[in-house]
Amino acid sequence: MKTALSAIALICLSSAAVADQVSQQATQLEPQVIEWRRHFHQHPELSNREFETAKYIENYLKGLGLQVQSGVAHTGVVAILDSGKPGPVVALRADMDGLPVKEQNELPFRSQAIGEYNGEKVPVMHACGHDTHMAMLMGAAKILTDMKSQLSGKVKFVFQPAEEGAPVGEKGGAELMVAEGVMKGVDVVFGLHISSDTDVGTVEYRHGGIMAAVDPYKIVVKGKQAHGAYPWLSVDPVVTSAQIVMGLQTIVSRELPLTQDAAVITVGSIHGGNRSNIIPNQVELVGTIRTLDDAMREDLHAAVHRKAKGIADSMRAEAEVILPYGDSYPVTYNDPTLMDKMLPTLHRTAGQGKVQEVKAVTGAEDFSFFQKEVPGLYLFVGGKSVDLPKHQAPAHHTPEFRIDEAGMKLGVELLTNLTLDYMQQRQ
Repeated sequence: MKTALSAIALICLSSAAVADQVSQQATQLEPQVIEWRRHFHQHPELSNREFETAKYIENYLKGLGLQVQSGVAHTGVVAILDSGKPGPVVALRADMDGLPVKEQNELPFRSQAIGEYNGEKVPVMHACGHDTHMAMLMGAAKILTDMKSQLSGKVKFVFQPAEEGAPVGEKGGAELMVAEGVMKGVDVVFGLHISSDTDVGTVEYRHGGIMAAVDPYKIVVKGKQAHGAYPWLSVDPVVTSAQIVMGLQTIVSRELPLTQDAAVITVGSIHGGNRSNIIPNQVELVGTIRTLDDAMREDLHAAVHRKAKGIADSMRAEAEVILPYGDSYPVTYNDPTLMDKMLPTLHRTAGQGKVQEVKAVTGAEDFSFFQKEVPGLYLFVGGKSVDLPKHQAPAHHTPEFRIDEAGMKLGVELLTNLTLDYMQQRQ
């Protein structure tokens, strides 16, 4: 027993020394990480169109002497750091794409880029922090390459396109990367997301589901057209649709065990008719479903079909439910056993009082496709200035979005230490 405890103490001392080394290197590298982030921020590209972004990353990784593959899932870049010693394969992921949002702030490196989205010219902005994700992973790649002699196994650096969703008619993102074999041979995957309303220096985690599954849906309500002055001659899809919208809300409020986990069903778009005095033949409803539990997800899907068709039948109309309607993402699920093993790494890296367990959010992440293949952790890293009140922090996906670049150093350290500690545990 004494020998075992001594071995554990030795490992802890060794990990602490390595963490100090990583912290020192991250501090030295921080100005370069900020420079990378500002380059990406000023030159954003939309999903599956990250051509120049990919070239920039590819050239950098090749300069580190890594084995680099480009054109993965259209524009993705994957690099391998091989220690030459046996051990696990650790994947680290960053997303690359910007959003069709016009930036509205006074940053000297704000985006003025223009792209094409669904056939239209649109402004483009890194309005969700993917520019910081790439910069942090590039920083971790530099430190891990410099510490190659201390590694046991391989590190796979995954720069993923199209996290925000591929253009209409295209495939992309993590799902396509998985289909192309990026996760083959990988033992574990780690990813981070910067958070604009979380204090710099803080890391947030959760066991199990941390972000929701997303399922878009479409309901086509078919009736019978008539003059608006004679509604009794119609089978009114407008009134039927209104009842379906209200009926869908009772699924979450009356049929799901909400003390277990949250769920959301939203109708985001309604289209039907073209004149005030014509009751149309049909109406289309489009919306999104968010769930954090697989069983609740199945129940909610079944309820949407039952509720829409039942209400339509009661109104003499028909309802066609298309679910999913477009790309669905699974729950972003942090393996509980892996989370327990890596929690000491979070505490040692961020420091006392800087690691917080949080409730799940109903936003979604296609990192979940990687976690369906291997155990993985997805964490939030603070990007809000500590002197900025939380309620004043600009939200993600908005023109005002911005982060405090001081938050990236912790992200670089976390990616590096998670890799080193996981490899040490597997020895």
